[in-house]
Amino acid sequence: MIRKIVKIDEKKCNGCGICADACHEGAIQIVNNKAKLVKDDYCDGLGDCLPGCPTGAISIEEREAEAYDENAVKSHLQNKEKEIACGCPGGQARVIDTLDNNCLNQWPIQIKLVPTNAPYFDDSELLIAADCTAFAYSNFYNDFIKNRITLIGCPKLDSIDYSEKISEIIKNNKINSIRIVMMEVPCCTGLENAVLKALQNNGKTIPLQTSIISINGKIIKNKAGD
Repeated sequence: MIRKIVKIDEKKCNGCGICADACHEGAIQIVNNKAKLVKDDYCDGLGDCLPGCPTGAISIEEREAEAYDENAVKSHLQNKEKEIACGCPGGQARVIDTLDNNCLNQWPIQIKLVPTNAPYFDDSELLIAADCTAFAYSNFYNDFIKNRITLIGCPKLDSIDYSEKISEIIKNNKINSIRIVMMEVPCCTGLENAVLKALQNNGKTIPLQTSIISINGKIIKNKAGD
């Protein structure tokens, strides 16, 4: 049948996930950092996803498509709820806009989960921190998170090289500065090495500062780098 249905321009899409959050039928999902229409019969064509798109990547078109299937949508949403119950749904990028400034500025924050082209990265001050540091250092928000975009990870537990992900973030966005915060333990050096490798891969000079936190919650070293 010919009917109205969502159209997504992947060239314009920045993977922010606002449209996926706005779609009550779960017809849109973020796949490889791009919004995708999962299945035609999940989309009712009403366009609730349109207003929030910051890049104008979403429109409504008329084309041949399967009819909207309310029963299929109910089943789809039930399956999504089961997935959320046993996994992490936090891969959708979002800016946190709140009058209370004592909070994160964006979501997600795990290095493994963030879309490299999320809109909050551009023209940002970047904090890359070992996840233990926020628990060890009591004034972590005021001294580090405030006015920065935050990424956290653990090189030992994740057992991956973060440099490729960080390289893409640096390549795709204007990063004004980078602050690394890590613990005094040896495994945390993997975080700093990943950032240095990412900078080298891009041939960029970005102001860099590293803070090392002791196990008893003190800043034992601040050092600047290129």
